[in-house]
Parts: sequence; structure tokens; C-alpha cells
Amino acid sequence: MQASKAGFLRRWLGQWQIQLMALCGIAFILVFCYLPMIGIVMSFKLMDYSYNLTKDFFIAPWVGLQYYLEFFNDYQFVDILKNTLFMNLLQLVFNFPAPILFAILISEVFHTRFKKIVQTITYFPHFLSWIVFGGIVMNLIAQESGVVNPLLMFFGVINEPIDFMGDPNKFWGLVVVTSLLKGLGWGSVIYLAAIMSIDTSLYEAATLDGASRIQRIRHITIPSISGTIIIFFLLSLSNLLNSSFDQIWVFQSPLNLEKSEVIDTYVYKVGLTQMRYSYTTAVGVFKSVIALILLVSGHYISKRLAGRGLF
Repeated sequence: MQASKAGFLRRWLGQWQIQLMALCGIAFILVFCYLPMIGIVMSFKLMDYSYNLTKDFFIAPWVGLQYYLEFFNDYQFVDILKNTLFMNLLQLVFNFPAPILFAILISEVFHTRFKKIVQTITYFPHFLSWIVFGGIVMNLIAQESGVVNPLLMFFGVINEPIDFMGDPNKFWGLVVVTSLLKGLGWGSVIYLAAIMSIDTSLYEAATLDGASRIQRIRHITIPSISGTIIIFFLLSLSNLLNSSFDQIWVFQSPLNLEKSEVIDTYVYKVGLTQMRYSYTTAVGVFKSVIALILLVSGHYISKRLAGRGLF
């Protein structure tokens, strides 16, 4: 036992830089992920409209599942859940495979300079905040002064200008397209790194055997990165009730509220502006429970069907 402890200590001291980096990551997760979970208690206590949360956290009376039932019986519950779920399902269907396809296409480009130019252009929107990027998009799609409507009319796609911001039925499409434009390049980084780690001898052997480029992608590239794809798919699946608050908030207006109100914006409006801390904490816990169920279910289904999961 003492020998094993001494060996562990020597190994730790020999890798103290790496161990320190790992400890920083663990500390970050503890402080920002696990420590705030103490606040879950607020969802079971009468702390709405409190002016001293620290004090009321200990003395406020318990109310059980009152706030959970109140959220389920809220007249907006069905609409908010539908908007959140279907908007994220659309992004899962269209935006999840897009970075994978883009990474594969980039990896097949042999002109180094052209590849770098394309990567730089597609990565750039990620580093813009949604306030800036959303402002640019709103100016481009403006009904009277934007350039998108004239272009669509020029090519015969539409006959008259479309009010993208004022028409609720266009909001989900607007969210999907803008999130795709902003995240396509950056989302492909992980997949591109996975593709670059594939043994090149596999491609060389396939080429000698007469495999076409499509066949090499199908039988070598995609199976080799399938582990990465499954992990990110399961993480995306668990986030079906999590929306990009910044994105929704930028494009949301009273005209499209019936299609743009999601759980995150609802929590902000009710929790912060109306000081309903316990109620919105219950909403947050509800989201987390659903996310956990989706993650665990997706993991076991993936294990059963594909033989791979998160762990």
C-alpha cells in the first residue's frame, strides 16, 4: 500500500503541470455546475418576491411541489413547451448533421490556401455575439430596407417582400438558418480534428483497391468518427429543452411572441422581472430532469443499437 502511494505521488509530481490543469477544470465544474445545485431547494420553499434570498433560504417555509404544479397548470405551459421542443428538434434535424458534412467536405479539399480561406470565413461568425450578428441579420432581412427580399424577388422565389420579423410562422425557420450560419464552421472543428486523426494508410489501401472518394468517405471516414458523432448527438439530444437565450431574445418581438416564447425567455421574464425565484427555479429543475432522462435514455439506446454510448 505504501509503495503504491509513493508511486502515485512520484507520478503526480512528475506530471504536476498536467495535474494542475485538470484540477482547474474540476474546480470550475464544482463551482459553476455542482455548487449552484444547492439552489434547487428554492423550488420547494416559499421564496418568491424575496428581498433577502440568503436569509429566506434558511427560514422560508416549505411548500412541496406547489410551484411545479403551478407551472404545469399555467395556460402558457403547452405553447412554451411546444415552441421550445419543436424549435430544438428542427435544429437537431438540420443543424446537427451540417457540421459533420462540412468537416468531411473540408477534409477532402487539397488546395491548402482555399481550405484556410473557407475555414476562416465560416469560423468568423462564431466569435460575434448574437447582439452583433443578430443586428446584421435583421438589417439584411428587413422588409423595406434589407437586401434579402429584393434578391429573392429577383430570382423569382417570392412575389412580394416578406416580413421575416413580424410573421410568427417564419420565426422557427429564422432561428434554424441563423444558428446554422453562425455555428457551422466552429461546430465542424471537432469533427475535422477527428478526421485528421484517422490513419492515412487506410485511405491509401482503399485507393489501391479501387475505392472511389465517396466509398472512402462511407466506409472509412464516417465509421472512424462515429464515436464522436454519437457523443455529440447524445449531448444535443439532452439539450432539447435548452434554447440559445441570446439568439431568441434578439429576434423576439411582440409580433412573433406566440412562436418565439421558449422556456429560457419565460424564466427570464417571470423570474427576474417579476421576482418569482422559487417558481422559475422549479421550471429550471423540470428542464434538468428532462435533460437527464433524455441523456440516459439516449445512452442506453445507443449502446443497444450501435454498441457505443457516452461511457
